[in-house]
Amino acid sequence: MPEFEIILSICLGVGLAAACGFRVFVPMLGVSTAALAGHVDLAYGFEWLGTWPAMACFLTATILEIAAYYVPWIDNLLDSIATPAAVVAGTIVAASVITDMSPMMQWTLAIIAGGGAAALVQTSTVALRGASTAATGGTANFLVATAELVASVCTTVLALLLPMICLALVLLTGGLILYRANRHRQPAALVKQGV
Repeated sequence: MPEFEIILSICLGVGLAAACGFRVFVPMLGVSTAALAGHVDLAYGFEWLGTWPAMACFLTATILEIAAYYVPWIDNLLDSIATPAAVVAGTIVAASVITDMSPMMQWTLAIIAGGGAAALVQTSTVALRGASTAATGGTANFLVATAELVASVCTTVLALLLPMICLALVLLTGGLILYRANRHRQPAALVKQGV
């Protein structure tokens, strides 16, 4: 059943990439831990993710990233760095677990599906943090940071344990985000046209 394994690896990759949109290093730590435990097979060239030094680096980066998001105003500054980093991390983590296909197909899926999922989630969290900062002067941003952390951990674990369900939830959530964004844009366009 190699086709089923390919589908599972794509679901796993997209789910982990979406988790990168919440926190860049949590899914990387999850993949490293799962690879060390023998739960995840890594694609050729990504074996380094399943090493103890990589896990130590990802653990340190995860702790620093989580702590930084609880410092007022730094969280907003991090968003400018985290957006491109989330896309790169989403692409890498997706490519690392998408196995049994040509490198061109692997990287195409990783860039489009992995990077795209990470970008969609990250853009949404940036908008949420901006709204929280505008409404509360940043005092409620710790709630946003906590929700993002929980979402990243839960998405990572769900992707590792139930990749198909995780992908379904990612697609559903992405569809709702796009629907709401389009719904808010339409009235503004109508007002501009004088309707």
